[in-house]
Amino acid sequence: MNDSKIIDLFFERSEQAIVELADLYGNQAMRIAQNVLHNGHDAEECVNDAYLSVWNNIPPNRPSHLQAYLYKIVKNIALNRFDYNTSKKRNSNFDIALDELQDCIPAYKTVETEVMEHELRDAINAFLGTLSKEDRISFVARYWMGESVERIADKMGYSPRNVAVRLFRVRAKLKKYLKGSGYYEKRDAFQCCQ
Repeated sequence: MNDSKIIDLFFERSEQAIVELADLYGNQAMRIAQNVLHNGHDAEECVNDAYLSVWNNIPPNRPSHLQAYLYKIVKNIALNRFDYNTSKKRNSNFDIALDELQDCIPAYKTVETEVMEHELRDAINAFLGTLSKEDRISFVARYWMGESVERIADKMGYSPRNVAVRLFRVRAKLKKYLKGSGYYEKRDAFQCCQ
């Protein structure tokens, strides 16, 4: 079943929509939650919460990419659970991945930064288009899916050292790209105004 038919089932308020969504995207949704949480029970709860969120938001929403819509919800729920679970602890894999990006993309936590987040998202999407397929896959697997360097290396047939070096170079390119696009200047000007 394709996305539009599943969305139609949601609009009909048919519980079959959840079944079809889980059949089509459930395994990857579970992997995303598992990569963030490293706890099967918590990951399963997050995926189920995501299904409920999709049920509650479609209708009125009609996402153009159901897969990305679900995965974003799963990741956000998992990150919230991660914050709750690790308020005084560290989850080495995911924290390390986020720490690696810290020099490129400092975190903000205010409502006013939504405009900057959209600009950053657009800049990162444009940047990803400049990368080789292997670098793009590695970057997304590491920083969006939260996969370990070792798992990425296994999937791609490289050594973990090779993947780590590639990711280091991609982060350096990202920082240079964001500087060249003027993102940092806009961000700094925005921060001064707050």
